[in-house]
Amino acid sequence: MFEIDTERMDSDTDDQIVHRGLDTDVEEPAVRISEHVGDLEDRDPTSLATMHDCVDGVLDHIFSTPPSPEAQIEITFSYEGYRITVEQNGHARFVDLD
Repeated sequence: MFEIDTERMDSDTDDQIVHRGLDTDVEEPAVRISEHVGDLEDRDPTSLATMHDCVDGVLDHIFSTPPSPEAQIEITFSYEGYRITVEQNGHARFVDLD
């Protein structure tokens, strides 16, 4: 597993963008996304909305049975005030929408 934790301000939009690495071998990547959002918001992840309402089982699928690397699959969705993009290699980008 790799963990990346960098923050930067996008000068054009003043959005806070945080990059994190996700372990593509975990069984429930949606839980990791919730943990990262909880960390960013200084909230207990169990107090957040369930990820199932946002992305169903899609995240589990791209990590458990990934397409070929050439497909360069990424999933983008909104969750708890963030626009989140997850790539099939485990890179995740969190854009604060507030």
